[in-house]
Amino acid sequence: MEAEGQVPGPPLPPPSPGGRGGAGTGTELPAGAPGAARGPLLAAADVLALDDEEDDLEVFSKDTSLTEVNSFSPSVPISPSSMINQYKFEDEPELKDLFITVDDPESHITAIETFITYRVVTKTSRGEFDSSEYEVRRRYQDFLWLKSKLEEAHPTLIIPPLPEKFIMKGMVERFSDEFIETRRKALHKFLNRIADHPTLTFNEDFKIFLTAQAWELSSHKKQGPGLLSRMGQTVRAVASSVRGGVKNRPEMFTEMNDYVETFSQKINVLDKIAHRIYKEEREYFNEMKEYGPIHTLWSASEEDIADSLKGVASCIDKCCKATEKRMAGLSENLLPILHEYVLYSDILMGVLKRRDQIQGELDSRVDALANKKTEKDLFSEEIGKLEDKVECANNALKADWDRWKQNMQCDMRSTFTNVAENNLHYYEECLATWESFLASQTVDLHVEEDSEERP
Repeated sequence: MEAEGQVPGPPLPPPSPGGRGGAGTGTELPAGAPGAARGPLLAAADVLALDDEEDDLEVFSKDTSLTEVNSFSPSVPISPSSMINQYKFEDEPELKDLFITVDDPESHITAIETFITYRVVTKTSRGEFDSSEYEVRRRYQDFLWLKSKLEEAHPTLIIPPLPEKFIMKGMVERFSDEFIETRRKALHKFLNRIADHPTLTFNEDFKIFLTAQAWELSSHKKQGPGLLSRMGQTVRAVASSVRGGVKNRPEMFTEMNDYVETFSQKINVLDKIAHRIYKEEREYFNEMKEYGPIHTLWSASEEDIADSLKGVASCIDKCCKATEKRMAGLSENLLPILHEYVLYSDILMGVLKRRDQIQGELDSRVDALANKKTEKDLFSEEIGKLEDKVECANNALKADWDRWKQNMQCDMRSTFTNVAENNLHYYEECLATWESFLASQTVDLHVEEDSEERP
């Protein structure tokens, strides 16, 4: 069935032969493309958990200003056509064949709830799609549904994280422009990381998410597993954890578990410190904004040093602007990456637990077979299927683990290099500002000395 979300568009060139690469980073669009707006990512220590029922209702203050379609991202262009042919994997020369952008947040007010939807535009040259371009609107709970379907279909693959449902106490109001832009960028990265994944990108639910209209997606959601089926999965998972550790876990997965525990500890500490630094930088910035004008006001009553006071005020103002740019670099580059990998650490723990559950199911059947005197043929057949399942799970996790580590290391190098460059520019700009002030004061001092020496 051809989805009604199709948007006529020029056909894209067919993809070059060869498999999809595994090193996509899912980064934001280049400057000028949808999603270039700014907004600080906020302190994890200030997160307030929301009630579970908010997965279905995202209720917030019915501010009439939110009803304007483009009120959140005034700089976002209407057409996403600039995305085409802009991306290449660093380690893969072939062009991508799937381009996704998330933009244009829009408020919806009904009798019982108010929520935000985002436009999801997809451009592709893949043959399995009926059109080359699609445009649909999705709300946050639709993204949650997609993530759960991917985890269900691929339990030992590393599914990219979604931003949490949170309020940042004392820093930003929920569903303010700042909050929505931060979330939009995270949702954009989530879909692009899936699109860059060599397996997840071909998931049928992912395709439906990108192409189906809202009523079609709602109908498809109802076809999922029922409550009893989900409860059964939960019971089996709990039973597996109660049985204790896995008996025959391969050494490499024990090493993975140890690595994730260490990684989680370090990345959480980095995330907290980075947010604390950003908070202190913002406080410093606010003090600087008040500090400069005081010198200007003082100069009005001190004629002899008026020029010096005005010079200091000018230097402070320039340094204040440099500090603001530095803060923007932190909020746009460092903080989102650190927090994304905090979420990744939780996802990795979940993946390893699901692998252990599959392994535990096999171990329990092997133990049962050893104690059974009858029905050995039936047990042997079941064990054979479980052995295949464990092998598939292990192979999937091994491949995805290597891919994830490569992406993580690439992201961290790029992020820390960017921070270093921003710091360098900041200190160079401030240094040049104060050196110029000192030079001017030295010249003025020499002029005064010369005038005093003349008879």
